[in-house]
Amino acid sequence: MSSTLRELAAERKSARVAIERLRLAPVMFELGARPHPPRELYRAYLRQSDVFVGLYGERYGWVAPGEPVSGLEDEYNLAPDLPKLIYIKESAENREERLVELLDRVRDDDGASFKYFSTPQELRRLLEADLATLLAERFDQSRQEPTGETAPTLLEPEAAIAPVPLTELIGRDAELDTVEALLRRDAVRLVTLIGPGGIGKSRLAIDVASRARARGGETAFVDLTAVSDPALVPNAMAEALGVLDTGDRPITEKLTTALRQRRMLVVLDNFEQVLAAAPGLIPLLSAAPGLKLLVTSRALLRVSGEHAVDVGPLALPHAGHTRDTSAAEAAAVALFIERARAVKPDFEVTPENVDAIAAICAALEGVPLAIELAAARSRMLTPASMLARLDRRLSLLSGGPRDLPERQQTLRRTIEWSTQLLNDRDKRLLAELGVFAGSFSLEAVEFVTEDSSGPDFDPLVGLGTLVDNSLVREQDRGGRPYYSMLTTVREYTLEQLEADGSLEATRTAHARYFVMLARSLETDLKDGGQREAIALLNGDRDDLRAVARFLLDTRDATNLAQFSWSLLIYWWLGGLLGEVRAWMDELLGSGVELDDRTRARALYFIHSIALWQEPNDRVMPGLTESVELFARAEDRSGEGLAELSLALAAVANRPPDAKRAEESLDRSIALLRDAHDSWGEAMALVTSGRVALVQKSVHLAMERFEKSLSLARAQGEDMGIATALQHTGWAQLVLGHPDDARASFEESLAISARLGHAEGVAYGLEGLTAIAAAEGLVDRAGRLLRASESLRRQTGLGDARSFSFHKHYLTPILAAHAVELERARREGRDMSIDEAVRFALDRTAATAPVVHAASS
Repeated sequence: MSSTLRELAAERKSARVAIERLRLAPVMFELGARPHPPRELYRAYLRQSDVFVGLYGERYGWVAPGEPVSGLEDEYNLAPDLPKLIYIKESAENREERLVELLDRVRDDDGASFKYFSTPQELRRLLEADLATLLAERFDQSRQEPTGETAPTLLEPEAAIAPVPLTELIGRDAELDTVEALLRRDAVRLVTLIGPGGIGKSRLAIDVASRARARGGETAFVDLTAVSDPALVPNAMAEALGVLDTGDRPITEKLTTALRQRRMLVVLDNFEQVLAAAPGLIPLLSAAPGLKLLVTSRALLRVSGEHAVDVGPLALPHAGHTRDTSAAEAAAVALFIERARAVKPDFEVTPENVDAIAAICAALEGVPLAIELAAARSRMLTPASMLARLDRRLSLLSGGPRDLPERQQTLRRTIEWSTQLLNDRDKRLLAELGVFAGSFSLEAVEFVTEDSSGPDFDPLVGLGTLVDNSLVREQDRGGRPYYSMLTTVREYTLEQLEADGSLEATRTAHARYFVMLARSLETDLKDGGQREAIALLNGDRDDLRAVARFLLDTRDATNLAQFSWSLLIYWWLGGLLGEVRAWMDELLGSGVELDDRTRARALYFIHSIALWQEPNDRVMPGLTESVELFARAEDRSGEGLAELSLALAAVANRPPDAKRAEESLDRSIALLRDAHDSWGEAMALVTSGRVALVQKSVHLAMERFEKSLSLARAQGEDMGIATALQHTGWAQLVLGHPDDARASFEESLAISARLGHAEGVAYGLEGLTAIAAAEGLVDRAGRLLRASESLRRQTGLGDARSFSFHKHYLTPILAAHAVELERARREGRDMSIDEAVRFALDRTAATAPVVHAASS
């Protein structure tokens, strides 16, 4: 895919959705590009590509100094032999002259087809249709079978695994041995790595975790960089462990349940900013005897059972050995050399420069991050010239607060020295990046810095400069570049924003971007763009939380409610509803005057989430008020969803109030249909079918489920498809159609696993457990049963919301073959969730039946 980046962001997103819906891989050339067009990168991608897609609007793109054409035209020129699908935005009124010339060439190119489009949605439809036609012409897909591949995104989150180091750990053998020896002792459950910022605590902890995992141990990595509220430490741990905060039980209780039977090393990184949470770790350690914690912190936790390991500076060469290249063996010098070669591959250590390198490391007191920042300048400065500049700067710079430890002041001075070598615009860009709580995309940077960057400043070029100077780090996520900053650098940048009085304005721009992003993704979350939207939001999760906190602190109730409402499906799929409920509780308790729609949304979140936890005498009135307020605000979609939750509350009554539930569901379906909210209508139809199935009106239930499935398939909305299929499977099984039921459960399970929706995976496993039990496959039923139980326990789902009849189908086996079933359950314990999904979807994994179980 080729386009200008800023101008066609929405179109690029739509095109990406079209490409990925056909299970193709989009490559977007200019992402991650540097100021000069990386032709070798283009060529490398083009050699692996089958199709060239060009999107063109008004802009020709930037022409690098000394280059004859822009990157946009260069990409087109380098793709002569590929089929080219070209899409031109017809609403463009001020097309640049050089782009007009390029488009004239396109029209004369026999190898290119071109079409005009008006909206991103139209582009998506055109591109999907054209790619499908192209594939049909070029490939015979009739023999291809579904692979059944699954790629959970939430069952085993990225955060659960320590980041993979890109470089060798230098000079920490002694510390590694000490920490590993401590952790091998049964009596040691909590080890804290102590040291100032930039000293290498996190890097050491990552290596310890990596070694433990290489030996077959289970590990998890909890990055607390973006957590400032000690009360949210359990939430951060839950997220890293895949425990979902659905709001039906306290997250600490779910976390304890998930860890109680596991043997695991959990790394808690950057704990110094949440020290008040330390006492809460002790009950967790007491409840989970197989749990060990490795904590990195600038200060001791001061709790019982803590074993501290000091992480000091790297070793420096011995003084007095001038012009001796053996100084390179000292850890500090070895680190400098490695990092220097990363930016200047031909960097050599010679008798002429070794003393300067050693002196640089000594001036920086062996602090690893300070050494890395200095080494990044090796591309432009020799060690001698670097030492001269460094000496002058370190003696002049204040280095931040004077009460910091000496080595922390050294690091601060080094950061400031690094920024002094930037131009004013790059300094400003670096400061503004400090508002991002986690990693951040180029699009987010462009928006946040738009007011201050000026028309002729390209943030991509500025980011490249900051990356080259080791002040910002770049990583690739599914073809999209993301950037991040180390905690110490972020602290420095926030100090700069606060000092010049622009912190509030920059945070406001940051919040405005994510509120806008949430609104732009609301439709995608309800249709075929769901998977891409979820992946995008997963990358921004820390910043989503930071935005909610900012909106609460600034008492911006309307934007907070809108932001939360736009991402309703994401909070649900991501297991974050408990956090949203806490935001709404705080909002209603703040005393801020709320308009009808804002209060309706807050009440909806609080009471629909608390549905299965709190007494119904609070839930029903709250949801009733939400319905009335939505109606007053003339928000039919909101009113319909609130009626849906009101129906569920009626079902949860003891005894259930079926009549009231049916009335609310009928109103809900009508309202959502009238609002053209197909996603909401599909959910209401499923719920209506559930009520009918519980009342043994199986045919009515099947009718509702099939209507829901039809709506979800028409939208291409995976979550709705999986939900409708799961319910359809139970109705089919009750009606005596086990083969149809198996197919429904299998498809639902595969979709849920691709989405990373843990609850959907649990339901799919339970459905296939029932199928195996109905067919008398005791071993298979036992293994699947254990897998679903483990998943519910590890993710904190429990059975409170379960809509599953698998235990009914297990009853005959339990009566006649309890021993065999229990043996199979024990063997199933050794399967990971991914293995369980593959096992469940593999029909050849079925074992011979030992009993014919009842199927009604």
